Amino acid sequence: MGVGRAHVALLAFPCVRAQRKACGSTHRAQRSVCMHWEGIRVVGVSRAAMVRTLALFCALGVIGDRTTGAGEVEPVTRENTVLLEAEQFEEHGGWVVDPQFMDWMGSPFLLAHGLGRPVSDARTQVTFPGTGTWRVFVRTRDWVATWQAPGAPGRFQVLVGGAPLTTDFGTRGAAWHWQEGGEVEIASARTTVALHDLTGFEGRCDAILFTRLADYTPPDAGPELTDLRRRLLGLSEQPEPAGAYDLVVAGGGIAGTCAAISAARLGLQVALVQDRPVLGGNNSSEVRVWLQGARNKEPWPRVGDVVAELEQERRAHYGPENTAELYEDEKKLAVARAEPNLRLLLEHRAIAVDVQEGRIAAIVAQEVRSGRRLRLEARWVADCTGDAVVGFLAGADYDMTPQGRMGPCNLWHVADTGVAAPFPRCPWALDLSQRPFPGRGHGQQPPNILQLGGWYWESGFDRDPFTEMEYVRDWNFRAMYGAWDALKNVDHVLPSHQLIWSAHIMGKRESRRLMGDVVLTLDDLQSRRAFPDGCVPTGWKVDLHLPDPRYEKGFEGDAFISRAEFGAYPMPFWIPYRCLYSRNIPNLFMAGRDISVSHEALGAVRVMRTGGCMGEIVGMAAGLCRQHDVDPRDVYDHHLPALQDLMRRGVGKQPGDRSHYENQGE
Repeated sequence: MGVGRAHVALLAFPCVRAQRKACGSTHRAQRSVCMHWEGIRVVGVSRAAMVRTLALFCALGVIGDRTTGAGEVEPVTRENTVLLEAEQFEEHGGWVVDPQFMDWMGSPFLLAHGLGRPVSDARTQVTFPGTGTWRVFVRTRDWVATWQAPGAPGRFQVLVGGAPLTTDFGTRGAAWHWQEGGEVEIASARTTVALHDLTGFEGRCDAILFTRLADYTPPDAGPELTDLRRRLLGLSEQPEPAGAYDLVVAGGGIAGTCAAISAARLGLQVALVQDRPVLGGNNSSEVRVWLQGARNKEPWPRVGDVVAELEQERRAHYGPENTAELYEDEKKLAVARAEPNLRLLLEHRAIAVDVQEGRIAAIVAQEVRSGRRLRLEARWVADCTGDAVVGFLAGADYDMTPQGRMGPCNLWHVADTGVAAPFPRCPWALDLSQRPFPGRGHGQQPPNILQLGGWYWESGFDRDPFTEMEYVRDWNFRAMYGAWDALKNVDHVLPSHQLIWSAHIMGKRESRRLMGDVVLTLDDLQSRRAFPDGCVPTGWKVDLHLPDPRYEKGFEGDAFISRAEFGAYPMPFWIPYRCLYSRNIPNLFMAGRDISVSHEALGAVRVMRTGGCMGEIVGMAAGLCRQHDVDPRDVYDHHLPALQDLMRRGVGKQPGDRSHYENQGE
C-alpha cells in the first residue's frame, strides 16, 4: 500500500474506534474526530492496511497521547497528576467552605464571600512528584453566566510559588468545568499554591489539577470525575467501617440535635451526622434565624426541656444587631459533647444508605474536607436533614409540592461604619435601579435598613429544591447586590453604610416531606382534631410564603420578595407521634420540616422550637425501641403509655418551663 495515502487518512481521522484498543487514545483532538470505522473510506487503501498503519503510528508515537514504550497511553497516576481539593487547603483565609450543592456538582468548594471586598488568600503547601513543566486546570464556573450577565464578578487567580498564573479564573462557563490555566514551571518539589480573590463577589473554586500529560483533559463531571478524585486523593473505593450504633441521626439542626441528645441520655449509642462545623442549622450563626413555636406546654410540660437547654439568652432578629454571638454556637456544641453516648460527626454529610430487606442497615457519611467516607451501621435512623435525604435514598414514601413552595433565604445586614463606604457598580446583579424593594424608601421617605435582607428576601418558589439550589442561592445574591448597588450608586443614600454580613448558607423552608402513618392536614389543625398520640405542641400560626406581587413585576417565575399568608387555628395543637416515623421503612424516624404533614400544615409545624420538640420525642421513642427490641410503629401500637411516661418525666437537665421564651415575627 502507499504509506503516504494512508498517512493522509490518519491526518484526517487520527483515531478510529476499531483501533482505540490498540492505540488507547484519549487525545482531546482525536476524541473530537473519533468515529466508527465504517465512517472512514480512503480510496485504494484496504481496511486491513489501515489497521496495520494505525497500529504502527501509535507504536511509534506519531499519533495518540503520551505513550509508554509499548505504545499504550500513559495512565493518569499520582506520579504525573496532582489534584488539590480547595476545601482541603491548609489555610482558607477569607474563603468559606460550601458543601450545600456537593450532591449535584460533585464536591464542596471554596467561596470568596467578601460582599464586594476581596477576601484574603487561601493557601496550601503542595509536594510535587517532580519539577519541570506542569499543565494546570481549575474546576470553577462564571456564576452569573447562567443569566448571560456581564462582568464575570467571581474572578480569581491561582498563585504558584507566589506568582499568579497568566489566566484569571471564574471568567467563563455557566456549568462547573475545568478551566485551562496554561503551563507553570515548578522549580521546587515543595511549593505553595494559593487562591487570590480579585473581587469579593462570590468567586468559587472546587479543585486545581496539575498534570505532566501533554494532552490530558480531566472529566468535567459524572462517575469519571468521582473516580478520578478517589484515585488521585488516595481514597478508599469502599466506605470505611465506623462502628455500629443504636441510632444514627442525619442532620444537626435543632431537631436532629435534640433527637441525638435525648436518645443518648436514655442510654442509646448515637451518632449525629452534621455537614457544618456548628450545630443548630438555621438557628446557628451561619444562617441566623430565631427559634419559634412552643415548648413545655400542659399536659406535657417536660416536652421541650432539651430545646430550652439550647435556647439563646438574647435575641435581635433584624438588622446589624443580629450578630453571630447571639446564636451561642459553642453552647449547643457543649451540650452535645457532654453526652458520653453521643458521637458527634461534624462536617460530615449523609450521601448514601445501605438498605437490606427493606430496612436501613447503614448510612454512608462523607467528610466534607477530606472526602473520606464512613459506614455507620444503625438499628434505627432519624432523618432530620430537612430535605429528607436519608428517607429519599432509602426509598421512603414522600410528598413534595411541585410548585409554589416556600423558598430559601440568605439573610443580609448593613451597618453604618462612620466613614465613607463606596460600593462598585454591579452590572451583573439584578437591575433594581428603577424598581421598588423593601427598605428602599421613596420620595421623602428615607431608606429603612431593618427592611433590607429580612426573611422576605426569598426566592426559588418554583425551582427544584435540590438540582437548582445553587441557582436559587446565587439569585438571592444577585438580588442583594442589585439592591445595594441601587441604594449606593443610583439613589446615592447611606454613604457610610456597608454590607457587613450575608449568609452564604441558605435557610431552607420546604422540600420533601416523608409520609408516616398519619399525614397531618390543615383541616386537622383548624378542627382541633385530638389524636391519642399527640406529643409535640405547636405554637406558630399557619405561615405560608408566596411571591409578593408588589415586587414581582419583571421577575415573574423568579420573584425574590415574598409575603406571608397566615391562617389561624387553636393553639397549642398536639402533633401525633405517627407523623414522626416512615410508613414504609420500618426503622426510620424523622423530625423537623420533613415530617408527615401536608404543604399547608407545614406552615404551622416547620419552625425550629417545634422541630426540637419533635426531636425529643424521637429520642424517647428510640429508647423504647431499644428497650423492647421493636420498631417505631410498635411504639404506637404497643408502648404508647411508656412513651407518655417519658414525656411526663422529660429528658432535660432541668424543667424547661423555668426558662423564658417568646415568639417574634420572622
